Amino acid sequence: MKDKNCTFELMKLSDEIIDHIAHLARLEFEGESKTAIKSDLERIIQFMDKLSELPTENVEPLIFMNDEVNKLREDIAHVSISQQEALKNAPKKDSDYFRIPKVLDK
Repeated sequence: MKDKNCTFELMKLSDEIIDHIAHLARLEFEGESKTAIKSDLERIIQFMDKLSELPTENVEPLIFMNDEVNKLREDIAHVSISQQEALKNAPKKDSDYFRIPKVLDK
């Protein structure tokens, strides 16, 4: 990939690089599947190299996908249900709390 500001060479994929990527992704490739993955990755790299040919000198970086501004409501706390109402239909309760089966052992 060639650019005015920096120079990159097209990455050559070796079996060692494929093995390393597979190890990082916790995958295993053998035989034909390893060859297929290597071929797919080479095509991806060629495509990315092709993108470097686009003229982007006067293009501003995209920060937001659109010009819309989030319209957020004011965060006002209010009680929507009382504690007694919340506990009313609980299958098991203990004065102020829901009772559930023990989940963690100490």
